[in-house]
Amino acid sequence: MENILGEKLELGTALVDAVLGYLVVFIGLALLMYVIIIVGKVMVSRAKKPAAETAAPASVPAPAAAVPKKLAPGSAGEVKIYDTDPRDAAMIMAIVADKLQKPLNELRFVSIKEVK
Repeated sequence: MENILGEKLELGTALVDAVLGYLVVFIGLALLMYVIIIVGKVMVSRAKKPAAETAAPASVPAPAAAVPKKLAPGSAGEVKIYDTDPRDAAMIMAIVADKLQKPLNELRFVSIKEVK
C-alpha cells in the first residue's frame, strides 16, 4: 500500500491510521451531539420561562361568583384553556368540528390543554 506521498505502508500501519481516523470522526460526532442537546435544553428552558410568567399573573383579581357571564348566542358554555394560545385553541375547536361534520355551536369543549 502507498500513502498520499507515495511512501510504502505496511498493513499494520495502514490499519492503525484507519482506526485513528474513524476514532477522530466518531469523537467529533459525539461532541456535536452533546452540543446540540445542550442548546436544545437551553432553548426549552427559555421557552418555559415566559410561559410561566404569563400563566399566573399575581395582580389579576378573581371574578365575582355572583355575577354570571353572558354567553354568546348559540354557544355551549365556557372553555378552560391551559398553557395554550387562544388562537391555537380556536383552531383546534374548528378542526374538531370539521372532522365531526357538526356545527361548532353544537359541540361542548370543557378544556383545552397543551400536552408537552
